[in-house]
Amino acid sequence: MTETTAVTATSAKGAPERATNRWLILVIACLAQFMVVLDATVVNVALPSIQRGLHFSPSSLQWVVNAYTLIFGGFLLLGGRAGDLLGRKRLFIVGVALFSGASLLNGLAQSSGMLIAGRGLQGLGGALLSPAALSRPLSSRRSARRRSACGARSPPEAARSA
Repeated sequence: MTETTAVTATSAKGAPERATNRWLILVIACLAQFMVVLDATVVNVALPSIQRGLHFSPSSLQWVVNAYTLIFGGFLLLGGRAGDLLGRKRLFIVGVALFSGASLLNGLAQSSGMLIAGRGLQGLGGALLSPAALSRPLSSRRSARRRSACGARSPPEAARSA
């Protein structure tokens, strides 16, 4: 059986689970991590337009960036532990939903407070999503295949420094 075909896993109870394509999990996790990393930096390009459109003062404009990064960093460990307790897949889905919903809220923001609150929610979604996105592909592979999963995960991480 090749690596790109579906593999049936066995649950802890011994019952067979649905077939899972491990490479699809890796691609989705990499895209989600790239989305989180990109959102932390791309807002800097839009700051002048945000300032004009929502009438931000220069001092409060910094909170558009800080609301995301402070909440993301503050809840990152909690997101990892919650993934251990509640399940990585469940937390990944909740994180993607929260991150996407907050992105929609940010796009519809009519005031500075609404945008800053949306950025904070986006940071929380990223903090729930990121640990699950980084650990899920590794937990679905045997030790011999983990190196290739780590290598495939490197481009989204490299985008953070770009």
